[in-house]
Parts: sequence; structure tokens; C-alpha cells
Amino acid sequence: MGALFVKLHSPVETIVFEGHSFYLKRDDLLHPDFCGNKARKFHYFLENDFQDITKIISYGSAQSNAMYSLSVLAKTRGWRFEYYVKHIANYLKQNPHGNYKAALENGMHITENRPVPIPADNHTLLIEEGGHQKEAEYGIKVLAQEIIDWQILKGIEELNIFLPSGTGTMALFLQKTLIKAKRVQIRVYTCACVGDNSYLKKQFFELEENEKYHPALLSLEKKYHFGKLYRENYEIWLKLQQETGVVFDLLYDPLGWRTLLAHDEVISKPTLYIHQGGVLGNESMLPRYKRKYKNIECIEGVGDFWFVAKQ
Repeated sequence: MGALFVKLHSPVETIVFEGHSFYLKRDDLLHPDFCGNKARKFHYFLENDFQDITKIISYGSAQSNAMYSLSVLAKTRGWRFEYYVKHIANYLKQNPHGNYKAALENGMHITENRPVPIPADNHTLLIEEGGHQKEAEYGIKVLAQEIIDWQILKGIEELNIFLPSGTGTMALFLQKTLIKAKRVQIRVYTCACVGDNSYLKKQFFELEENEKYHPALLSLEKKYHFGKLYRENYEIWLKLQQETGVVFDLLYDPLGWRTLLAHDEVISKPTLYIHQGGVLGNESMLPRYKRKYKNIECIEGVGDFWFVAKQ
């Protein structure tokens, strides 16, 4: 089977949210099955020839966006895809949905509570959790050049870029590429959604020892636990859709937007928010939020569904 063709070029839109104007890089629109930061991180494996490879091994959570993207890659290439998780909830096993269901339908072989095997041959690729590896730089360089070309076209002198982070791979290589391209007037900001700033800095150093290439870290005073349901995150996700008409990821983007809006020193300059996709995961997150916060309801508006909070 041939390689999956994904054109790495996404549009930039202008949106207004909470009274501020933002540029929005729509990487969520890159490809129906291979979009967002995973399309960028795994572009190396799409573009290059791997004649001897017959299998991919990776690991992470049972609703990982990377898991789904790798299942698409493996199915397209005709490779076996083995994925390792610490735990799969019984409810998910009995009621497959979201990324988990889609990856299974693509032929994923999932293993629970067993060590991730280290490939002992030349026929297997080991992909780190979330695409946290050097090969990710290949596709992120393309993103950086898209942003540079757009900045020049629009005549924007100073630009701040923001994106929420899991492993921080995307933010790191984006900042590194921009600095190497001598675009010192572009600054990349991010926030830690998995763990804290110490965890995120550790992830940066694993891929790049020179700290001058690291993005700037933003944070909120309150500590948030990854995957836990917070009313304020749900409310801002609903408000984002209501005000912009754009559906964002429920896991990373709410904390990302709340962190960004708390830093006037960043959004006082032209700011580009990168939409990294991941909305398939909403299929599992949204029902959980609806069950927990029953006093927030969805009503049907003209031509779309709008979300409003009951007073």
C-alpha cells in the first residue's frame, strides 16, 4: 500500500474571543484522518521510504490522539500496529468510542499492563509516546516556514505564538527552527497540560540541550491535573465554540486558552494560536463533562449547535 498523502499547509483565520483579536492557525483542517500536531510530528514517517518496516510499536493512553494517527499511518502502509497501555477502563472496553474505537477499527493490536518491547530487528519502528522524538522536527520545520511566509505576507513585525503542550515537542522544535531562521521577532509560548513546568522542561532537555532554543513557559496559579474535569475548562470550551464557531479539543485547549488569556503581556502583541486538532477525543470527553455538569446545557441554534450555561 502507498503512503498517505497529507498536504502540510493550513489556513490562518482571524477570530475574536473575550474581546481580543487572535490569529488562528487551523492545523485541525490538514487532513480528515491525519491532522493537527500529529500530522506535523509524524510527517517524517509519511514522507520517507521504509522498505524494510513491517510493524510499528508505540505506547501511551487508551484515548491518545497519537495512537489514532499511528493507526491510520500503519493501515495505509500495510504495517502491523502494536500499542501498549497501562490500563483500559472497563467501560471503554465494553463501549468502545473515540480514538480507541477508531484505532481498533484501523487494525490496532492493543496490549494492557505489559512492558513496551524494544525492537530487536530492522523491521520494527518504535514511536515514542506522543511523537516525542527527533524525527518530529522534520514536519515542524515545515510549519515554521508556513508561519514565516504568512508573517511576511501580512507585514506583521512582531508575533507571539501560543500552543498548549503535552510533551512540548511541537513548541520546542517550532521555537528552535524560528531562532535558527533568525526570526527573533517571533516568540513561542506554551503551557504544561501534562504535569508541571518542571516536567515540561525535562521533556525539552531530552530533545534539545541548548536552552536558548526552548520556548517560554506560561502558567496559572491553580494546579490542574491532566484528564480531570474542571467546570471552568468546560465553560471556556463552550464559550469558544459560541463566540468563534470553532470546535477545539477538550483536553488541552481549554487550559491553553485560559492560560493565554491570563497573560496580557503576550496577547498585547499580535498572537497566533495553533489549533493542534485532537477533536476526535471529544467523543469521549464531552459525555463525561455533560454527566458531571448537568446544569450546563446544549441548545440548537440557527444552523448549528450552540452551548449555553444555565443561570
